[in-house]
Amino acid sequence: MTFLTYLISGLALGSVYAIIALGYTMVYGIAKMLNFAHGDIIMVGGYAAFFAFSKFGMPAPVCILAAIIICTILGVIIERLAYKPLRQASSLSVLITAIGVSYFLQNGAQLLFGSDTKIFPVMLTDGSLKLFGGQLVISYLTLITIATCLLIMVGLTLFINKTKIGKAMRACAEDKGAAQLMGINIDTTISITFAIGSGLAAIAAILLCSTYPSLSPTLGSMPGIKAFTAAVFGGIGSIPGALLGGLLLGVIENLTKAYISTQLSDAIVFTVLIVVLLIKPTGLLGKKENVKV
Repeated sequence: MTFLTYLISGLALGSVYAIIALGYTMVYGIAKMLNFAHGDIIMVGGYAAFFAFSKFGMPAPVCILAAIIICTILGVIIERLAYKPLRQASSLSVLITAIGVSYFLQNGAQLLFGSDTKIFPVMLTDGSLKLFGGQLVISYLTLITIATCLLIMVGLTLFINKTKIGKAMRACAEDKGAAQLMGINIDTTISITFAIGSGLAAIAAILLCSTYPSLSPTLGSMPGIKAFTAAVFGGIGSIPGALLGGLLLGVIENLTKAYISTQLSDAIVFTVLIVVLLIKPTGLLGKKENVKV
């Protein structure tokens, strides 16, 4: 039962990584850029929910909604101000800009909220489910996290495949020039992609801070890096790949901490990534791209 407990906890952690990884994989799939400020949007979502709950006394559902709205607006603003002017620039320029935006958000949070760690309030239920006569105890938060991840994946897949905006996103991912000739507004489509990814980052922030109840300006740094790793692991640009990569990464990390070493868990996770990429450079579910030269 101990192994099963660690496995389920790993799936919950991996679900958070998967939700964050969606922001990376959607932006890369459509805009062909890596938004390394995505992890810091998680931090902003955490602070938004924290102050809405602690300072203004809003109910938990309203706090979650407020965090989603704030992060969605922030994602669109960042895209319009920082990334849109660099649409035709080199990948290196966009990468440096993304790192700059990340440091700007971190340092801005330190100036506004201080560098001290805050205790995140209990917004979601803290009860537990007992199975097999109490030998297996699963917290409701763990079940909520896994269920939320699966619902988001199903909803996003339906959105991408069934809606007009989703079809525009797929067209932009395939060929921006051809999509523009067919009347698709590239700028609007990319902005919507950033908005969706940033809104999902707020949901991930609530789940992450509820599981590990601490909040600081550097909250999103390591989860952001690991979620990016999950996106690459599963095949960046692939929504199912983000889910698979996130879940596998969470399980590997949790089992490594339980059975090998807490200190070596991150090293082992990244070693597994390197091995997978050596065997399959495009990731587990990634597809090869033919480039004309």
